[in-house]
Amino acid sequence: MHVLDEQSTALVRALCELMVPGCGRVWPEVYIDAVLARMPPGDRDFALDAFTALAPFADSAETLSVRAFTPEFMLARALACDAFYSDFVAPGAPGPGAYEEIDFSLPLATRIKKDWSYLGVTG
Repeated sequence: MHVLDEQSTALVRALCELMVPGCGRVWPEVYIDAVLARMPPGDRDFALDAFTALAPFADSAETLSVRAFTPEFMLARALACDAFYSDFVAPGAPGPGAYEEIDFSLPLATRIKKDWSYLGVTG
């Protein structure tokens, strides 16, 4: 991990799972940490603050729903969606990824070998 510490890693995974059910099994925090590491410092701080602001609401989807239309929620959800629906699966994560879950198995899609090295994630 480049940006997230142990506590924020757990928070990011928990929030992602609440916002995008199934996301936790691909370890979205690895993807989000890599994205955060490449953000300008001000943007990175805003994103980290967004997750921190949502921490008191991370115990259930119902609790979190009261924050659904806040900028913090929208940013965190966008990152969670990107982590999951880009078909990211962190090295060692149990998966499956989104493509397998939704049976996105078009001939061209099944031949894609995803390379996340541009984010610094290698397996």
